[in-house]
Amino acid sequence: MVQRRAALSEAEHARLSARMVEHLLGALAVPRVVAFCWPIKHEPDVREVVARWAEAGAQAALPVVVAEDAPLAFRIWTADTPLEADRYGIPTPVAGAFVQPDLILLPLNGFDGDGYRLGYGGGYFDRTLAALTPRPLAVGVGFEINRLDSIRPESHDQRLDWIVTEAGAVRMADV
Repeated sequence: MVQRRAALSEAEHARLSARMVEHLLGALAVPRVVAFCWPIKHEPDVREVVARWAEAGAQAALPVVVAEDAPLAFRIWTADTPLEADRYGIPTPVAGAFVQPDLILLPLNGFDGDGYRLGYGGGYFDRTLAALTPRPLAVGVGFEINRLDSIRPESHDQRLDWIVTEAGAVRMADV
């Protein structure tokens, strides 16, 4: 799945990411707190939607791994927030207030039409979505080239509320 994304040219990656941003803006209301993942390994770059929502009053947050098998925590992020690579090489704020997001943008390594995703295998987002009360809106963002017939979800896998690709935005309740 990662290799499929890596094969996209920079121009195609940027074009497809921009289409996702437009679909996100058209489908979802501005959240109070939006959590997003800093794009790594050629994941979709939807930071523009975060910037647009921030201009409209949303706070942005980035996930922080606080312990190996624990849910993620989320720290406020702005363009001025210093970031350092965590143990996985992901840019992360090392200080600042923790918040609970009401919407999380989740990168999709692979996904299916039933609303399930493949991440990198650590289970962090599944644990996080299961633990947060109230549960934030879980919005998967990924490229159509990473769509699978089924990821064969297991009992611990958390279903996404939305899947957004360059082809459009689909609310899982409507499927």
